[in-house]
Amino acid sequence: MKISREVKTAILVILGIVLLIFGFNYLKGKNLLNSSRTFYAVYDNVEGLANSTPVTINGLAVGKVQNISFTEDGTAKLLVTLLVDNDFQFSKNSTAELYEAGLIGGKAIAIVPAFDNEPNAEAGDFLKGSVKAGLSELLNQKLTPLQEKIEIMMVSADSLLTNLNDVFDEQTKNNLKGSIAGLNQTIASFKSTSVSLNQLINDNKENLDNTLSNVENISSNLSKVTDSLANADLGETVKKLESTINNFDKILSNIEAGEGSMGKLLKDEGLYNNLEGATKEMKELLEDIKLHPKRYFRILSKKEIPYNED
Repeated sequence: MKISREVKTAILVILGIVLLIFGFNYLKGKNLLNSSRTFYAVYDNVEGLANSTPVTINGLAVGKVQNISFTEDGTAKLLVTLLVDNDFQFSKNSTAELYEAGLIGGKAIAIVPAFDNEPNAEAGDFLKGSVKAGLSELLNQKLTPLQEKIEIMMVSADSLLTNLNDVFDEQTKNNLKGSIAGLNQTIASFKSTSVSLNQLINDNKENLDNTLSNVENISSNLSKVTDSLANADLGETVKKLESTINNFDKILSNIEAGEGSMGKLLKDEGLYNNLEGATKEMKELLEDIKLHPKRYFRILSKKEIPYNED
């Protein structure tokens, strides 16, 4: 059967159109020969993410990013279409996590499967979109507070230096110079005193050695005295002292009760009155002797001297 040139031309045109459609979709990340599933995720920002970026599950590439477009609700959020070629099943509560693919930039999406006994995700479902902080974001989070603290510290240091400049005026500087000069003189005086003390110690080294020897002997004697006291029968001595004190206490009690000669002497009112009367008579006698001394020399004289009351 002979095919005409027009038929051949038509077949070639159709094959070219099919190849063009297939190639276009393949470049967009969609393989028309495979049974792929399409999922969607919404993000606030997908900076660095591009079409045909790999989609992974636990590090294994299972698909590609097919399309990135704005949502139609006017919120400026981004709708990312994910084309998954693998038939791996995961829950509809799984997460599509946006992360940094390398240190020099670029983003990728990893599906974090959830195994919560919920129904499996079907083609056309929306997965929960999340963003994993990258190295640059972590550095910004750590460095931003540090930068603020450094700025505050620099402001404080500047204020401190300004205050120091205000305090250390010319008069204060002169006072500090004078104080430092006085301190140098004081240190020189201490040095001279130290030299004198060293010389004094060297000159009296023998006397100091003798003094230290005497102190050592005194310490030894004190140690011996202490040992003697420790070995002495202090208990017996204390008992004797207590017995003596008790006897003395009994004597004082007897005196207080008026017993014995001493007690009667202190407590007997008659004896006290007699002593008081005798004292009075003795006083009158002494006054009479003082007034009439001749009257009392009759013992030596043979002639009796008459008594005159005047």
